[in-house]
Amino acid sequence: MAIPGTEGHPLRVAVVGSGPGGFYAAEALLESGLQVEIDLIERLPVPFGLVRFGVAPDHAKLKSVTTVFTQIAEDPRLRFFGNVELGRDLSAEQLGALYHAVIVATGAAGDRQLGIAGEHLAGVHAAGDFVGWYNGRPECADLEFDLQQEVAVVIGQGNVAIDVCRILASPVDVLRRTDIAAHALDALAQSRIREIHLVGRRGPVQAKFTPKELRELGTLPGWQPRVDPAALALNDASQAELVLPGFVHAPRNLDILRGFAQTPADDGRRPLHLHFHCAPVALSGATRVERIELEAQALSGEPGAQSAAPTGERLSLPAGLVLRSVGYRGTPLPGLPFDRVRGALPHRDGRLIDTGGEVLRGWYATGWIKRGPTGVIGTNRADSVDTVTSLLADLAQLDTPKAGRAGLLAQLAADCRKVVDFDGWRAIEQAEAERGRAGGKPAEKFVRVEDMLHAAAVAEAPQSRERACAR
Repeated sequence: MAIPGTEGHPLRVAVVGSGPGGFYAAEALLESGLQVEIDLIERLPVPFGLVRFGVAPDHAKLKSVTTVFTQIAEDPRLRFFGNVELGRDLSAEQLGALYHAVIVATGAAGDRQLGIAGEHLAGVHAAGDFVGWYNGRPECADLEFDLQQEVAVVIGQGNVAIDVCRILASPVDVLRRTDIAAHALDALAQSRIREIHLVGRRGPVQAKFTPKELRELGTLPGWQPRVDPAALALNDASQAELVLPGFVHAPRNLDILRGFAQTPADDGRRPLHLHFHCAPVALSGATRVERIELEAQALSGEPGAQSAAPTGERLSLPAGLVLRSVGYRGTPLPGLPFDRVRGALPHRDGRLIDTGGEVLRGWYATGWIKRGPTGVIGTNRADSVDTVTSLLADLAQLDTPKAGRAGLLAQLAADCRKVVDFDGWRAIEQAEAERGRAGGKPAEKFVRVEDMLHAAAVAEAPQSRERACAR
């Protein structure tokens, strides 16, 4: 029997998820030199995942990577299947029976919790939900964030935490020129937040934000970043970490923070406090969150492996809005194994493994659902290449023949599933641009799936109906 990928016997691969990991996996397959047929399956009618729903609206340059993704999608060997969800429209068993290989690239949309008293109180939210809210993610469009409070506390030391602080503090006139969701813009225009605290358990050297994002905090009109100079005093291990490969941003971050610390406090500007060596231990309030209690932390251990331990010293702050940004987690997928400790799919070199450690033939993972929420958008390219390398090494072991796209189309048509192809996405994109133009914005995103589907219908040709849901 012929090996998949040879002439007349295309390697049929389904990629589940159309964020950076999914597109980079498709790119690696397209560049493999093999004959391939790739179907990119996305649960929403719109592609690009984290780039669309995770990148801050005022960082438009970061979204330019979608130009590369669009070029990948235009390859005739690839087809986009939007509004198709694994577990809802197709079981893992059905998908595995249709394709030689399935690459799961669904990302990590869940959030990690603090695990402290009072976390259930109103006014306490996952930062990821806040990001999804202002970026127009359908699941977050109806969430409510009380911006009538005067003090906001953001817990975390990564770029998402910085993004959240910046969006809370940015002038509305600046945000009006972005593709921020209309409902978020309206709420931010009425915001009464006058003080922001950014809280991190570790020190300035261990913080994960990048210098560009940190520096932007110092450019917010009417706001002043404030840092206690004592928090920037380094122990010997932290000093040694400044030259380690894993801490490449730390020296520049430290310089920026020292600049913040040396600037005299200006009572004419609203304070944005950056707290280091502090961990939240409790939240309190009568009917909603009103205060947060922090405990000082001391670092110890070898360079690159320091841990934080409580000192017993505590600080209580007012907090009317609390946004935790302490990490994302993947969510389980029906029919597939899941590592609940890591919040990711269990794998070996990108090959999914079951609870007994056995490889699930034909199943692979890439991106955050594989390695956890680490790295930037570009990190997913090398990760996806690694996974595809494992897949290509397994070609002789993959079942053949497989129905692939023809079987998927037949299954979706039989179930009357409304499918959005890439032309449908272009129609959505065009409609969003037209909506934005009316308000002087680059785009006004649809935040309802039904509105996306209605816009996508404009691109439908009569012959396309057989590829989607039967009317």
